[in-house]
Amino acid sequence: MINKQVDDLCRMSAQSLTTAFSSAELSPVEVVRAALERATDVNAALNAFTVIDHAGALAAAAASEKRWRAGAPLSPIDGIATTIKDIVQCHGLDVRYGSTSTRDISSEPDAPSVKNLRDAGAVIIGLTVTPEFGWKAVTDNRKDGITRNPWNASRTPGGSSGGAAVAAATGAGVLHLGTDGGGSIRIPAAFTGIVGHKPSFGRVAAFPPSSFGTVAHIGPMARTVEDTSLMLNAMAGRDLRDWTQPALGYPPVTLRSINWAGKRIAYWKTPCVGEVDPAVALAIENVLKDLELAGAIVVERRLPDQEELLEIFYRHWYVGAANRLSSIDQSLWETIDPGFLHVARLGQQYTAVERMKSEVQRVHFGAQVDMMMAEFDYILSPTVPIAPFEAGHDVPSGSRLESWVEWSSFSFPINLSQQPACSVPCGFTPDGLPIGLQIVGPRGDDASVLSAALTYQQMYPERFLLSGGRWPTVEQGETLWKH
Repeated sequence: MINKQVDDLCRMSAQSLTTAFSSAELSPVEVVRAALERATDVNAALNAFTVIDHAGALAAAAASEKRWRAGAPLSPIDGIATTIKDIVQCHGLDVRYGSTSTRDISSEPDAPSVKNLRDAGAVIIGLTVTPEFGWKAVTDNRKDGITRNPWNASRTPGGSSGGAAVAAATGAGVLHLGTDGGGSIRIPAAFTGIVGHKPSFGRVAAFPPSSFGTVAHIGPMARTVEDTSLMLNAMAGRDLRDWTQPALGYPPVTLRSINWAGKRIAYWKTPCVGEVDPAVALAIENVLKDLELAGAIVVERRLPDQEELLEIFYRHWYVGAANRLSSIDQSLWETIDPGFLHVARLGQQYTAVERMKSEVQRVHFGAQVDMMMAEFDYILSPTVPIAPFEAGHDVPSGSRLESWVEWSSFSFPINLSQQPACSVPCGFTPDGLPIGLQIVGPRGDDASVLSAALTYQQMYPERFLLSGGRWPTVEQGETLWKH
């Protein structure tokens, strides 16, 4: 049976936890201990973690407890259980990028985002599973196996931040660091019913730089918009090792409720490839009807140059894969995911001229999206056009799709154009699988996007994994999760 006390603690938000820490109603140690217990159960059932750091987490929680008792917490997330994707350097933990071909880098310093979280008092409880090098939008690899969806263990949670999404959706930690090069935060957020935010490019520093270049973002994943915003503010900031960041950085995000009256919304209805599942389309359009009733002006629009975006993205992503492969000793290539090897070899075939041409096309597209954002307050779309499909597959069985990029075509274009984009839960399919709504805003204006997400959350609180809401649960000793 489920331990109710652990379950109750694992449902709490960062905001409610720090209120309880401040009043000494709860201790970071007991809450982190509950998160570690939940992480262990989740890992046995769904394979979300590569490392669970019991000793390190409890030591950090004890230090946090002392700060709270002294009335001197480091930040609003001091003592909060946090996970890091197994693709971002985390000192003392064995980050392997989901691969057996990598070396132990646990002696390396924290990545800037991880350092910022530690400096804010976040308690890192472990590393979450990623596909090898984060190359695809589902989560499985030869080293760690298949990660499964808590709403239906036969389905994928998406990826590449799939382990982080599963941990968030099941209460194995409150805050979760993900990365997003083509939808890798937003897709698993949609498939598991949580909040996932891809920040404006450069808001969160990246070091070492990604092999996939400037389509790759680092961002927060959580169960509520408020917690997502708290985490973003904690992990963001200028770091001189990341030359691609804006020199002046970005101001912290301040949330506010917005008035939909008069807001101009571009409804991005048609994906670059394929069609939208009718259940997904219905869920999104029901939200748009409510926004229109609240006074918003909704106009159906396609993205600029939409028919060219798939090839532009391939030239960025596949060349990035070739770049990553070049850093690995050729004697180890046979150990690597054959799918990754395939796209890396495709990337090797692009000429320098073709790659640079795609960069010019990207610049043109990005400028056009900026112009579109000058006309509209927000772009709204499905996060993913399809429902979660069979775990262990890159595309739905029986579909005509050839790659994960094709069913990710509501997400990867926003990596090319670098706007902030947040996925929020938008209900369930008839068979009980989560649906995500994507909110896109102007570059640099993460506050506007997250404020729209917060206002949406206030409209539909029952859709979020809040205390008392719909929640995937595990029966200890069983391997099936059910709601």
